[in-house]
Amino acid sequence: MNNFNKLKVWCNADFCYNLGVGITAAEHLDASAGLSTGPTEEISLETVKRRAVKGVVALTGRTFILQVIALLATFLLTIFLTPTQFGVFFLVSAVINFFAYFSDIGLAAALIQKKDRLDKRELKSVFTVQQILVLGVIILIFSLTPLFQNWYKLSQPSVYLLWALTFSLFLSSLKTIPSVLLERELLFNKLIIPQIAETIVFYSIAVILAWQGFGITSFTVAVVARGIVGVVIIYILRPWQPGFLWNRQYLGGLLKFGLPYQANTMLAMVKDDGMTLVLGGIIGPAGIGLLGWAQKWAQAPLRFFMDQVIKVTFPAFSRMQHEKRELANAVSRSLFFICLLVFPALVGLVFVSEPLTHLIPKYAQWQPALLALAFISVNSAFAAVSTPLTNMLNSIGKIAVTFRLMVMWTVLTWIFVPLLASRYSINGAALGFMLVGISSIVAIVWSKRFVNVVLLESVGYPLTASIGMALVMFITGNLITLNWLGVIILVIVGLLSYIAMLHILLGGQIWRDFTTIYATFKKK
Repeated sequence: MNNFNKLKVWCNADFCYNLGVGITAAEHLDASAGLSTGPTEEISLETVKRRAVKGVVALTGRTFILQVIALLATFLLTIFLTPTQFGVFFLVSAVINFFAYFSDIGLAAALIQKKDRLDKRELKSVFTVQQILVLGVIILIFSLTPLFQNWYKLSQPSVYLLWALTFSLFLSSLKTIPSVLLERELLFNKLIIPQIAETIVFYSIAVILAWQGFGITSFTVAVVARGIVGVVIIYILRPWQPGFLWNRQYLGGLLKFGLPYQANTMLAMVKDDGMTLVLGGIIGPAGIGLLGWAQKWAQAPLRFFMDQVIKVTFPAFSRMQHEKRELANAVSRSLFFICLLVFPALVGLVFVSEPLTHLIPKYAQWQPALLALAFISVNSAFAAVSTPLTNMLNSIGKIAVTFRLMVMWTVLTWIFVPLLASRYSINGAALGFMLVGISSIVAIVWSKRFVNVVLLESVGYPLTASIGMALVMFITGNLITLNWLGVIILVIVGLLSYIAMLHILLGGQIWRDFTTIYATFKKK
């Protein structure tokens, strides 16, 4: 009997249980080689479910730690550095991100998505191709450095930052195979360790050097140190001996998924990082710094709550793709979890950002970006819905569908954002991003053709409660005094109103869901 037919969903209200359904022996990796042991052995259903739940919880905990560090460090960096210096960092990072997509052709994602066992020769073949691509990208970036320096008026410290980020591409390529093996094992509790270490090292060095007046060089040193630390730690946690091999048979099978997948990420790069490069010539480094500040904060709830769920659900959904009923339930519950947390976070962010720019020393310099923050927050709200759905489409092999969606978003971005930016500067660019975000309605409609996601419960309830929260915070904001106590009162009132509205809409169901997740996580 097919393993899928043996499994059943424990609790329809608990998406975390469903994340494990359908994962079979292909994910049981041999301890010595890091490869699948074959179809005769199985991870017990209990183990798989527990790993899925712990994966989400571990990544959520990691994100909480990283966000606390990042928020504190960003606060300090925005005091020690100017918007122009921030703009240079965003511009140079966008240049590297642009070329980074040419250093991968989707092979790592193909290894994760693959249902069958992995082979050492596959891993070595992927590693070989990736190193060839990375070397080519590094040579290209160094060759084009004079062009970048002239076009963006980069100082010599900014050029050193460009080279440091280029070197980090090579370091990142060395981490690919160990990361893939950990993801296939669903051992996210180990995968988060190098990420936490990298974040601590990067921000600690950047803040200390910025405090000492090193400016752009603060990022340069921090980037190199972060890359080295990440490589060392991940090889300690998941040892793998790199090797070189060229096997067309293995690569051909992986490229059937990898190339379309990478085409999607390539379009995402053109849409996002490519647009940053264009905007650098329209609104300048200072404008990019302000827009980057707005984007960073508006996207923080996505990084905090959504990314870790996406990380776990991609390999899990890939192994549930033939069981549409269980898949639909799992997608619905994961989408509900994301919207439940992202929507109110965005509402709170928009309402407290303006008073904080008055209360925090030297934060008045970011006030020109407040309207942009509100516009991009709308984009983030739509992304909280569309991103999990496109992730689901990728996991079940519907790459062609997500490719068409990415083409649509890319075209709309390149039409609206530069046009509006040229007329209304950073606020126009942000308005363009918001309009592109609204077009995600198309992605929502398309995804329901393949998996019957329950949007009323998954999106409708959190959205309704968040709108009510916004009304309450708007009224409260007009009544309180602009000081730290007033901000605290505003946040508390908003949070309590959101919880109350959720209780009205869902009753005690939401509390039973979280109780079930907590009980599962405590199991050994």
